[in-house]
Amino acid sequence: MTRGGESALLTHSGGDVLQWGLPRLRDLPWRHTRDPWAILVSEVMLQQTQVLRVVPKWLVFMQRFPTVEHCAAAPLGDVLRVWQGLGYPRRARNLHAAAAEVARLGHFPRSLEALLALPGVGQYTARAVQAFAFEIDAAVVDTNIARVYARVGGRSLTAREVQAAADEAVPKGSGWEWNQCLMELGAVLCRPAPNCGECPVQDVCTWRGVGEDPAIGSAGVSRTQPRFEGSERQARGRLMRALTAGPVPATDAATVLAHPAAERLLAALCAEGLVHRDGGTLRLP
Repeated sequence: MTRGGESALLTHSGGDVLQWGLPRLRDLPWRHTRDPWAILVSEVMLQQTQVLRVVPKWLVFMQRFPTVEHCAAAPLGDVLRVWQGLGYPRRARNLHAAAAEVARLGHFPRSLEALLALPGVGQYTARAVQAFAFEIDAAVVDTNIARVYARVGGRSLTAREVQAAADEAVPKGSGWEWNQCLMELGAVLCRPAPNCGECPVQDVCTWRGVGEDPAIGSAGVSRTQPRFEGSERQARGRLMRALTAGPVPATDAATVLAHPAAERLLAALCAEGLVHRDGGTLRLP
């Protein structure tokens, strides 16, 4: 396999990917809109959170903050309350800051450079907004798509290599469909434990489930999550959940956090702007 051959293989079988994927696309609510705000919310929520958990939260969030302006005008605390249960509250903080920036600009950015300038928006999210909101032929590379490219190519890929392969493979004029189908392929068939027998690209796949999996360690492919039980993330979540219900006395923080590093965790949450300390009381901002 020559360098860049991954894109050639998938381009060769592009029709098969679309033919397989389009009738099988899951009925996800954000697939029925091209509103860039709604797409951005879905993509930020889907970072490190399973689809089934995101769907009801996305619906509630969009009802509460249907536009960028609604979110930008709301206190961060209100956004954090609606976000509660998704975890990783920094994402909510960044989303709120991005909404404020878009509202200040007066329009939603379309270019990669302008999208990357928004708070909390990285390479994946920027391209996802381009592809799914503006139907630009941008190549999205999430963990599922990165796994497909590594396996098709039969080798571990760097971040630059997998993005370059993805950029070359997008069929002109079909960026929305291509990215959705390829994402679906990775989520449904080309999973960590793959179902190669039903895969529409098995004829061009270099790996086909035989031997060492080239996706392991390849750029963009998720690794096993650290244990949640007893983690700092769990402790932070306990305090954020408690604050959603109302203010908490600072003297109770250690009890709520229930973690040996309670003092450090509280200081970090305050420094990140997720918790506001008002004298002896802790509140959401």
